[in-house]
Amino acid sequence: MVFYAMNRYATSSKKRVSPESVSSPHEAMGQSEPFLNLQEQLSRVAPIDRPVLLLGERGTGKELAASRIHFLSKRWKGPLVALNCSALAQSLIESELFGYEKGAFTGAEQRRPGRFEAAHEGTLFLDEIGNMPLEVQEKTLRLVEYGTFERVGSSKSIEADVRLVAATNVDLVKRTTEGHFKADLLDRLSFEVVFLPPLRERMEDIPLLANHFASRMAFEMDRSETPIFAPETLKLLENYPWPGNIRELKNVVERAVYRTDDTVIREIVFDPFEKFRMNGNPQHAPTPPVDQKITVTDDILKMPLQEAVWALKVRMLKSALISARHNQRKAADLLGLTYHQFRGLYRTLKSDIQKGPGQK
Repeated sequence: MVFYAMNRYATSSKKRVSPESVSSPHEAMGQSEPFLNLQEQLSRVAPIDRPVLLLGERGTGKELAASRIHFLSKRWKGPLVALNCSALAQSLIESELFGYEKGAFTGAEQRRPGRFEAAHEGTLFLDEIGNMPLEVQEKTLRLVEYGTFERVGSSKSIEADVRLVAATNVDLVKRTTEGHFKADLLDRLSFEVVFLPPLRERMEDIPLLANHFASRMAFEMDRSETPIFAPETLKLLENYPWPGNIRELKNVVERAVYRTDDTVIREIVFDPFEKFRMNGNPQHAPTPPVDQKITVTDDILKMPLQEAVWALKVRMLKSALISARHNQRKAADLLGLTYHQFRGLYRTLKSDIQKGPGQK
């Protein structure tokens, strides 16, 4: 079963792509278990008129998730307004969110409504909310709790009926303990916390997404047919760890379509800067290979048995993931485990596996 979050998508690699068959860019698709579980969770929380916090790495589709929540909610006829808190200087976020009165500051020549007013009776999506200044967090908390706020330069309260969907790729709990994020606001935002799985955890979706992006690029370039991926090329896509997730996959696929004149894609460039680094630029030296040899070191031998077994499992899973380029099915094969056995063990050890060198 293939799930399409918005429009249906169908195309043939041997036929001219039509505008009707090209999916909207504001769309999510997949057939993997993690993706389908995500869509089910979004569908479940969408009708409940409460804040939602989306957590995920860059490029995992947080804005698409926010859009799905909005259009499946009772507010779907209202506006969906977005603001990326990391795209503005911190001094501008308050006026952008709450608006300002004429004369509130130098350059404020007339009154301007903010994003909260624009999202009245709809949804406001705040991306990278971890970058929001503390004083703006305070005003946002008041709006979430009481539905009122003041424009910059005014003491008059304004009512706004807004559902808040926030997103971040940072640890907000940690930022709260460090004093950079208000605990009260985090409590109010986290009625439901939705984790968006990275692409390396939904490898089954890669062929579907790759063909989708290739078809759209072929149409954009006015190609008579969409090029298909050679089996060995598709295997490279499936084995790559995708640190930039779906956004990176889209870029890699579009680059491949653009660079080939053939009907079969045989060459993939994951890193367009690779030649620059290989030319000896000292600031971009190649990363030395990781030593994947596992040894039972003295530190493990000195541990209590259960702690030593835990540490050895962490090292072996880390090594297998590196060898398999973060393809979890291949890592499971390397360890002699089934995929479900590997997934269960990975979930148990995940926090330790993801720690960098020297972290405890």
